[in-house]
Amino acid sequence: MSTPAAPTATPTNSPTESPTDSPTDSATDSPAPGTRASSHGSASTALLTDHYELTMLQAALASGEAHRRCVFETFARRLPDGRRYGVVAGTGRFLEALERFRFGEDQLRFLADHRVVDRATIDWLADYRFTGTVSGYAEGECYFPQSPVLVVESTFAEGVVLETLVLSIINHDTAIASAASRMTTAAGGRPCIEMGSRRTHEEAAVAAARAAYIAGFDATSNLEAGRRYGVPTTGTSAHAFTLLYDSERQAFTAQVDSLGKGTTLLVDTYDVKTAVDLAIEIAGPELGAVRLDSGDLLIQAREVRAQLDAAGNTETRVIVTSDLDEYAIAALAAGPVSGYGVGTALVTGSGAPTASMVYKLVAREDSSGTLQGVAKKSKDKTSVGGRKWALRRRNGQGVAQAEVIGVGEAPLDDGDDRPLMIDLVRDGQVVDHQDIHEARARHAASRAELPRAAAQLSRGEPVIPTLYEED
Repeated sequence: MSTPAAPTATPTNSPTESPTDSPTDSATDSPAPGTRASSHGSASTALLTDHYELTMLQAALASGEAHRRCVFETFARRLPDGRRYGVVAGTGRFLEALERFRFGEDQLRFLADHRVVDRATIDWLADYRFTGTVSGYAEGECYFPQSPVLVVESTFAEGVVLETLVLSIINHDTAIASAASRMTTAAGGRPCIEMGSRRTHEEAAVAAARAAYIAGFDATSNLEAGRRYGVPTTGTSAHAFTLLYDSERQAFTAQVDSLGKGTTLLVDTYDVKTAVDLAIEIAGPELGAVRLDSGDLLIQAREVRAQLDAAGNTETRVIVTSDLDEYAIAALAAGPVSGYGVGTALVTGSGAPTASMVYKLVAREDSSGTLQGVAKKSKDKTSVGGRKWALRRRNGQGVAQAEVIGVGEAPLDDGDDRPLMIDLVRDGQVVDHQDIHEARARHAASRAELPRAAAQLSRGEPVIPTLYEED
């Protein structure tokens, strides 16, 4: 299998600045903030769910209890083992999917033909429209155990069928964003490029690129993520391109002639030192970057940097790839590395492929019409009943001290606190589509207010505690 295309990135502290400076390696234009690129057109998302959600619906409809007002909450009982914080992602994708959660003729025919539910339930689903309210953490926000990441308020019937749709999107994207945040923290301002498309499902690859960008990655190799979500894209060549030619000189010459001197040349197909000499000879001091994809990356980066500087190529960047994760990136911090290309570890959550979010009924209307808290009490899977609100308690210097969750009403702000929950859907209408460029900036700010220990890669407890305030 060929090596991923070379990322061409320049260090930047701007959350939206293009990671490239060569016209031939430039990032794609992103949609303006507040706009959304088309994703799947009008394809229904209604059957991206589990069988038992519809059988619960059928039984509740038959008993007459399906229309009770209810509150469903998405949260994680704990962070992945050893993690200090998590990053919310996927909210925007869920909102897009919610707008397409409709049971059309094909979906209804399938349910009838396979006798999933009875005729009365099929008739009810034919008219399904979510008319409730959704609130939660904005994308890019950091979260902690028990954080009410997404709260759905609706009838039981309208809310119960959304469980799998919510969790399949939020769990995946949050896992990727949480891993990406650790990587961009370890990179210390050096740009990171997402290049893991070939290591996961084709649609997961697009979602992963989006989530990684929110958590600080500068670009992706995935073109569909660029088209659909406006994530900057980048890339040049793989080893197959060099192997196509009779000599490395011919390959480098063809690439430079086509893509310009500012391109990135992959220099480890044969001998690195010889390849770097050739790259300098062919592109001169305007050579954009060289990429290393094998061997001892730290040692090679130092040797290549010295070789480039000795030849006068002081502006040529050194990009490294090859199965990087946050620990490898941190280990390379002492080297003269200009940027990182990350694949497998990122798109698999770097050891935590799911955020382990759950979707639980936490309140329901009683016979008198009053909303009362309900909670699961089974061993190791307990939940806290009642509708939740959350804020981040901060000290006078703006450093986060605790995740404070109010049950039944919003917790009291002591003057330095920051409310965390926003309206996402009101009376069935999406009111905030979660633009990824804003989410990216939001994540940078949210991460910056955490205590310094949040940046540690060593195993530990969440960097701030979760506290409950009940009415």
